[in-house]
Amino acid sequence: MSASEKAKAKTEQGKGKLKEAAGRVSGDEELTAEGRAEQSKGDVRQAKEKGKDAFKR
Repeated sequence: MSASEKAKAKTEQGKGKLKEAAGRVSGDEELTAEGRAEQSKGDVRQAKEKGKDAFKR
């Protein structure tokens, strides 16, 4: 996994967790859903890069 892509994935996951938590605290369902979606994007990016790494070996 390239370092920059790994960092992007972790950043997306972290931002998503923060948005989800903020949405839950404030009762904003839209923000909660947006946070979950952002986490999912980070998860997909991370899985894609792990797949690339598996084929390089």
